[in-house]
Amino acid sequence: MGFDPQDAVFRAHEGGKLRLASTLPLVDRESLSLAYTPGVAEVCSVIAEDEARARDYTWRSRLVAVVSDGTAVLGLGNIGPAAALPVMEGKAALFSEFAGLNAVPVVLSTTDADEIVETVERIAPSFGGINLEDISAPRCFEIEARLRDRLDIPVFHDDQHGTAIVTLAALRNAATVTGRTLADLRVVVSGAGAAGVACTKILLAAGIGDIAVADSKGIVHGGRADLTPVKAELAATTNRAGLTGSLADALVDADVFLGLSAGLVEEDAVKRMAPGSIVFALANPRPEVDPEVAHRYAAVVATGRSDYPNQINNVLAFPGVFAGAFDAGATAITEGMKLAAATALGDVVAEALTPQYIVPTPFDARVAPAVAAAVARQAVVDGVALAAPS
Repeated sequence: MGFDPQDAVFRAHEGGKLRLASTLPLVDRESLSLAYTPGVAEVCSVIAEDEARARDYTWRSRLVAVVSDGTAVLGLGNIGPAAALPVMEGKAALFSEFAGLNAVPVVLSTTDADEIVETVERIAPSFGGINLEDISAPRCFEIEARLRDRLDIPVFHDDQHGTAIVTLAALRNAATVTGRTLADLRVVVSGAGAAGVACTKILLAAGIGDIAVADSKGIVHGGRADLTPVKAELAATTNRAGLTGSLADALVDADVFLGLSAGLVEEDAVKRMAPGSIVFALANPRPEVDPEVAHRYAAVVATGRSDYPNQINNVLAFPGVFAGAFDAGATAITEGMKLAAATALGDVVAEALTPQYIVPTPFDARVAPAVAAAVARQAVVDGVALAAPS
């Protein structure tokens, strides 16, 4: 792609996509004394006595840090923190637009897991939640787990859990459209990275019939000697059918293909899936299965692209998830909260399902409030809420 500073894309990003605005008009001596000295000292003193009051008197309770090291950005890969910043700015803009939340991009000039965890832990008092973004696997699993253990605010790796929530919502509705339930489906997942692992786990928790995961070397199973700890866990919890071989082998008579990698799938493999199959080819910009090919054989097709029906877009999940967590004063985002988010998201369009409409669009104003309400309620049920949901 050539660089043309007059191009509309570059003009749209010129100067960045964010700005900070005061909620108080600073127009005279009285307003200045309220916003800053001497008035601010009274608020500082109250928070010093009870840190929980920062929820009431700072923006922390509605503020997300969007944190990345730039190692797994879109389909661009490891491009570094500076090049990742436009994506993090965009993420922050989505938080604002779709959930009314403040968000600050934080890109880090380190890829060391220890340094990332330490850095985020040190800046955490400024924020109400941490959204990890575009951190490569397998480090992303360790970093998220360690931060969840150390912090008493929500920590959420969107590449994992946002994708998983929207995928579960869409797949449940796709099953309904084709006259089945999740328990009736055998799923084949292409990709054992962050999204593949998270989607597999949430589908298992939701009661999927069976699920097998394939990486670049074939089906993940217990007989392979090359498995990482994460893949070994997948092997122990998936593939009840005991499949071995290639991705194409796994797709024979499968009900669902879930593509979460860049590996292309030949038409012959799609053709051998079960009748009434469901194809979610989510690689972007080039889906693993060409949508035109998928439509020849599948009853329902979804992609990660906005120019086809049924876009699996994380923006359907993460704004509402954080809004609900904040509404409840949640100290964490639990597995139950993710499942609740998926159910609420799918229910938004449950009365109007068609094969071309299994998830709402990002501009459906019902989405974030529905997800937020469900997440906040579940936070109470799961015992991680510090406040009654509003």
